[in-house]
Order: sequence, then structure tokens, then C-alpha cells
Amino acid sequence: MPKRSRPSVLVVDDDPGVLRWLHLVLTEAGFEVTQAADGREAELLYREHPTDVLVTDLVMPDREGLQTMTALQRDYPRLKIIAISGAVGGRYLKLAGRLGAHAVLQKPLDKRELLDTIRRALDSPFHPLRS
Repeated sequence: MPKRSRPSVLVVDDDPGVLRWLHLVLTEAGFEVTQAADGREAELLYREHPTDVLVTDLVMPDREGLQTMTALQRDYPRLKIIAISGAVGGRYLKLAGRLGAHAVLQKPLDKRELLDTIRRALDSPFHPLRS
């Protein structure tokens, strides 16, 4: 992974409003941000330009976040992933944790919680939620 002056985050969500909000919040906080509208696009972008953290929605058309997580973790086992979802019941978030997400966040997202979660992922040694 190339060394950057600022930590980098790839954000993935099929909702353009959520992508805009994530981009604004993260760039204001000093992160370098790359955006993708679905998991397939995210995989291509990550493989071309790896980032420090992946923040991905879980429920998306075409390629869901769980599939994206699994595919990228297979080739990049130390990738730090934060899974986000607005799906009722938290079933997808629990599954994301079992599949290796470093953290899971329920939508709507809280700015401070999101930033704290990303910073913790960046500062911690590799240890996803699963054992």
C-alpha cells in the first residue's frame, strides 16, 4: 500500500446523499476519500488504489457489502473494514462482524461515532470483530 500524507478511506453506498455526507464529513476531518456507488465499483477502485480503511454499506443492488467484504478480505486479509447499514434488526451488521468487520455502525450515522470508529481502526493493530 502506498504511503500517503493523510489516512485514506474508501466509502461505498448506493445512496448518493449518504455518499455526499460521508465525503464531506471525512474530508473535513482530514481524510483522503474515494467513493463507490456499489460493491463491484468498490472492488475495482480498491484493487487499483488501496486505502487504509473501507467503510461499506451492506445492502446494495448489484453487489452487496458482505460480498465485497469477503472478496477484498480474501486478497487483502489485513484490510480494516467498517460496515454500515440501515437494515432493520441489525442482522446484516451482526453477520458483517462475524465475517471480519472491525466495527459495525447502524444508520443513521453519527458524525462523532463514525470518526472515532475510523480513527480507532487506523490506530489499532489488526483485530476484526471475529475471533
